[in-house]
Amino acid sequence: MQKLHFLFCASILFFLVSAVNTTAQAQSKQVKVSEKGSYGEYLTDGDGMSLYLFLRDAAGQSTCYNECAEEWASLTVNDTGVPAGQWVNPDMLGTVKRKDGSLQVTYNGHPLYYYEDDKKAGDITGQDKKEFGAEWYLVKPSGVKMGDVD
Repeated sequence: MQKLHFLFCASILFFLVSAVNTTAQAQSKQVKVSEKGSYGEYLTDGDGMSLYLFLRDAAGQSTCYNECAEEWASLTVNDTGVPAGQWVNPDMLGTVKRKDGSLQVTYNGHPLYYYEDDKKAGDITGQDKKEFGAEWYLVKPSGVKMGDVD
């Protein structure tokens, strides 16, 4: 009986830890709006890491692979659902299938990326950077690149 009680408690503990981990993973996959000084509002993941678009991409199609993808990691999800944080237009969120079969999150048709030199929430070192044949920009909540008029 005591062994059964222990197994029951262990199962509940495992379930609770799994639920917390799943919630934390879902939070980081969320797209939300952050704000920084003169830059104003821009998109980040749920942990506050900046998200960028690549001007070389075609709407709904990523062109960043191999060495590019090592420096500019894609924001990917396991399914088609991407939670929208406050002030994010859920109708602008979507996904595009990458060559490896993974689903990359898009916003207003722009595939979204992280920049490897952004080490903590609020870092925006990839803004207006030219690499791999085109410029990289933060994404405004309106779905345009940082620097464009809404």
